[in-house]
Amino acid sequence: MHEKILLIDDREDNLLSIETILEQKGYFFVKANSGRQALKILLGEQDFALILMDVKMPNMNGFETAALIYEREKLRHIPIIFITAHNYSDENVFKGYRTGAVDYIYKPINPDLLRAKVAVFIELYKKNRKLLAQEQKLIAINKSLENEINERKLSEEKVKNLNVQLLQNIDRLEAANKDLERFAFMASHDMQEPLRKIRIFCDRLSSRYKNVIDGEGIMCIDKIEQSANRMSMLIKDILTFSKISAEEKVFANSDLNILLNEVLTELDLNVREKAAQITVERLPSLNVNPVLIRPLFYNLLSNALKYSKKDVPPQVRIYSEVNSNHPDNKYCRLYFEDNGIGFDQRYAENIFGMFKRLHNKTEYEGTGIGLALCKKIVEEHKGYISALSRVNEGSTFIVTLPLFLEESVKKEPVRMSPN
Repeated sequence: MHEKILLIDDREDNLLSIETILEQKGYFFVKANSGRQALKILLGEQDFALILMDVKMPNMNGFETAALIYEREKLRHIPIIFITAHNYSDENVFKGYRTGAVDYIYKPINPDLLRAKVAVFIELYKKNRKLLAQEQKLIAINKSLENEINERKLSEEKVKNLNVQLLQNIDRLEAANKDLERFAFMASHDMQEPLRKIRIFCDRLSSRYKNVIDGEGIMCIDKIEQSANRMSMLIKDILTFSKISAEEKVFANSDLNILLNEVLTELDLNVREKAAQITVERLPSLNVNPVLIRPLFYNLLSNALKYSKKDVPPQVRIYSEVNSNHPDNKYCRLYFEDNGIGFDQRYAENIFGMFKRLHNKTEYEGTGIGLALCKKIVEEHKGYISALSRVNEGSTFIVTLPLFLEESVKKEPVRMSPN
């Protein structure tokens, strides 16, 4: 079966050019000359793996068409790559992402780049279809098992066999999830080499031709470098996120104070630049994976420094609370409390999702992966993370971890502030 791609462009030569670039991959193409024609096609066909759409079209542009496409629940799974000849500002690029775009291709089209990006999304489409098939298979098996149990027609041996089949399907589903994680890791890893070349050539342009290029050219190079730096951060965070599940589960009795001090040393320059005051009450020792706890502490502390109020030095208090009284529910809570800009409490669950951001990325740098990473690390420790906040009144992030080893906790404040 050939994967279907919907091509939308008001110029026939552009449609032919894209089809020529991709035809060797064996995809099946459906073409539309306008946003309206594309919507008519999508009324009857929803099984597209990808939509490639020109932004600038008469009557209805690409952004408007994307917004109308994603109004329909059945079409929201189809990723859209915008094709444009314009180098939009961050605001317009954000507008495109907000309407549903997953990526941009700029004209003149680089054939290798187009093939690579399309191949990534086609592979994701195939993986998703396999997962959906597995899910439907599991649902069918569970349904069958429930009906047969309700009718009391199953023998003990048959129930045992069905349970074995169910476990086998769960194993296959877990294997499929691991394949997706490995794919995300490989895709992100392979992006680093072309990104490294972009940064090298930008630096070469700036150093060798700064006396030749005009002010606007220098500004364009700066924007490319900024985008490359952001992409580098994003790739690094995706690689970190995808490696967590694959990380060897080595848990050891660890002094959290030592791990926290290592992170504070790493963030010392940021602390000094912000004139921040970090107050740490003595933390317990817990049975944790220290390799994962360091990025957990790093992301929570760097967030507290990043989302501070303008012209107000950040104040961060870190302390713990141990509950060891209940025999079946022993845990430790770690609190990261700040005096920053805060957020509306109704978004407290959303902030831990991948790429979820409550603030403008031009004002606050970041990739939107940090808190999702924190959540995954805490879940790897069989714990959970939550947040309490009010706008302009600061935030408190609460990490709850199982208490495997009890330690006496002294409340001796250790104050750390820049000299």
